[in-house]
Amino acid sequence: MTAEELWRKSGLTGPYEAWAFGEAPDKLAAFVKNGVKTATCSAYDLYQTENEPLPKEGDYSVILDSNGEAVCIVKTVKVYVTEFHRVSAEHAYKEGEGDRSLAYWRKVHTDFLIRELSKLHLTFSENTNVVCEEFELVYA
Repeated sequence: MTAEELWRKSGLTGPYEAWAFGEAPDKLAAFVKNGVKTATCSAYDLYQTENEPLPKEGDYSVILDSNGEAVCIVKTVKVYVTEFHRVSAEHAYKEGEGDRSLAYWRKVHTDFLIRELSKLHLTFSENTNVVCEEFELVYA
């Protein structure tokens, strides 16, 4: 099902974005659909470099799988920018990955951010700003 078809079927109105998680989109979309994953983060510099607006509270997103098929719809409930080393254990838990610990989160996100930033010839450090987003599942 396409994002547009799922959006129409949901009965929701207004604007929405459709996107897939950058790594393991099928697994992470399933985590969202099952209520395990209620947060995500990305490098602030990517928004700046690509001249994209930051997500904001009240935004709707159709989460896609690796084939571009719509999996579910979420509503953003909280967005904040912080330095990587300041991301909390609570946020790591809400991301729903691995053992849900901050140590696991830091390991996989360090690797992820190094790869993503290097594509734009940027470097990662513990002081790199990240955009932390929390959301709630509104339709699956």
